[in-house]
Amino acid sequence: MLEPTPVAVRMTAIHKHFGAVAANANVDLTVRTGTVHGIVGENGAGKSTLMSILYGFYQADSGQIEVFGQSADIRNADDAIARGIGMVHQHFMLVDTLTALENVMLGAEPHWLLQRSDAQVRSKLNDLMVSTGLQIPLDSLVADLPVGDRQRLEILKTLYRGAKILILDEPTAVLTPQETTQLFGVLKRLREQGTTLILITHKLKEVMALCDVVTVMRAGQVVAELPIAEASVEGLAQAMVGRKVHMGRSADGAHQAGEVLLQAEHLSVTDSLGVFRLKDVSLSLRAGEMVGVAGVSGNGQSELMDVLTGLLTPDQGQLQVLGSAFEAPNWLNPSQARALGLAHVPEDRHARALVMAFAAWESAVLGYDDLPEYSHGGWMNHAHMQHATVDMMERFDVRPRDPLLPSSKFSGGNQQKLVLARELGRAPKVLLVGQPTRGVDIGAIEFIYTQLRALRQAGCAVLVVSSELDEILALSDRVLVMNQGRIAGELPIADCTEAALGLLMTGCQV
Repeated sequence: MLEPTPVAVRMTAIHKHFGAVAANANVDLTVRTGTVHGIVGENGAGKSTLMSILYGFYQADSGQIEVFGQSADIRNADDAIARGIGMVHQHFMLVDTLTALENVMLGAEPHWLLQRSDAQVRSKLNDLMVSTGLQIPLDSLVADLPVGDRQRLEILKTLYRGAKILILDEPTAVLTPQETTQLFGVLKRLREQGTTLILITHKLKEVMALCDVVTVMRAGQVVAELPIAEASVEGLAQAMVGRKVHMGRSADGAHQAGEVLLQAEHLSVTDSLGVFRLKDVSLSLRAGEMVGVAGVSGNGQSELMDVLTGLLTPDQGQLQVLGSAFEAPNWLNPSQARALGLAHVPEDRHARALVMAFAAWESAVLGYDDLPEYSHGGWMNHAHMQHATVDMMERFDVRPRDPLLPSSKFSGGNQQKLVLARELGRAPKVLLVGQPTRGVDIGAIEFIYTQLRALRQAGCAVLVVSSELDEILALSDRVLVMNQGRIAGELPIADCTEAALGLLMTGCQV
C-alpha cells in the first residue's frame, strides 16, 4: 500500500458567521499534495465560504490554517497567492477588452517597461502551455474567446503566478461536454505534475471520474469524507441532502400528448457574417408533453429559443402559438408571448432573467409588472408585489425568504428558483426552458424536475434545452438533436441512449 502524500492544506475548527447564519461551523479539512480533492454540497452548504477563507476573500471568525506544514495567516488574496494558492472562480475574472496575454500580465508585470514584460510573460506562458496542454491564442481579445478558452486562461493565470494549490469553483458549469473532457485531461496532467487541486462542484459524476477524495458538506458542517473508491453517486447525493434523492426518469408512466400548442416551420437565421445559425428548422410542441433539445453548445439551440420567445426575428419562417400566427418580419414579441400564455426561462439567468442589482421582488415581477394586480393607471403597487414575491418564495422554496434582498445575494440555485417561480407560477400553456439546472445543486435539481413534470401533467407544452444528456433523458418524452443549426434527428424517449444522441450531436445518422 502506498504511503499517503504530505499535507498541502490543513484547516482546523473553522468557524464563520454572517450575522446569525453559521456558514462554517467547526469545519476540519485535510487536502494532500498532488491529489484532486472534491468538496460537494448543496448551495449554501458552506463549501464556497470555506474556500474563500482559504483564498483570503473572507477571514474565519476562529480556526487555524496550515499550508505545506506552515501556519498561515491569510488575510487577503495576495497572502494566498504568496503561499502558492490560486483560485479559478465560477464567473471568470477577466477583462474582455484586453488580450489573453494582457489579462495574465495585469497586476503581475515583471518589468516597468511593458514591451519587456510582454516578452517575458509570453515566454513563460508558452512554456506553461507546452507543459500543461493549456493552449490558448495569447493575442486574441478575451471577448472573442470561447468559454473553454477563457477557462483555460484563468487556470494559466493562476499557474503563472506560481500556484501549487488550485481551487476550482464549479469549473464545468458553463462548459460543453467536449470542453469538460478537455478540462479534465488538463487537470489530470496537472495532478501528475504535482499540483494539488480542490474541486468545488455539485456534479457527482464528475467527482467520481476525477477526484481522489471527496468531502461532503451540509448546513455549514462536514458530514462525510471518504476516498473516492468507497463513494457512490447515490451515497454522496444522500449525504448532501440528508435523504434519498431521485434524479432519474420519472416512474409515472407514458404520457398521451394532446393538441399542438406551438408549431414552427422553416425557421432560418443568419448572423452578421452571413453564417446560418438556424437553417430550415421545423418543430411542434403538444399539450402535456416535454420535448428535449440536445446538442453541443453553439449549434443553434440559443437562436431557436430566442426565435420561439420573440427575442429574435428570423430571416424566414412561420410560427403558430396558442391560436395566433406570425411570419417574418412581423414576428412575435415577448410581450405578446406572455399575453398568450408562453413563458420563458432563459439559458443565462444573470444576463437575461434577472437584474442583479434589483431586490428579489423587482426581479420576481420583471415582464409582468403591468398586470392589473401589480399596477393600476400607471402606478405600481410595490407592497403587493413584495407580498406576491414572498408567496412565490414559499411555493418554490427560495432561500432566504427575503423579498428585499438584492438578487445578486442569492445562491445560483435560489436565483434559478426565483426565475422559475416567476415564469411557472402563472400556469403557462407553453413553457420554454433553457439550461434549467445550470449551476444548481442536487436538492434544487430534484425540486426543479418535480415542478417541470407537474406543469406537463397539468397540460402545459414544455421545451427543455440542455447541454446535460442525463437531464434530457430524465425529463423528455421525445428528443430533438441539433447540429450546425439544423434538426439532425428526432427520437422518442424509448429509443434514446447517450450513444444514439451522441451520434446525432456529431451529425451522424442513427
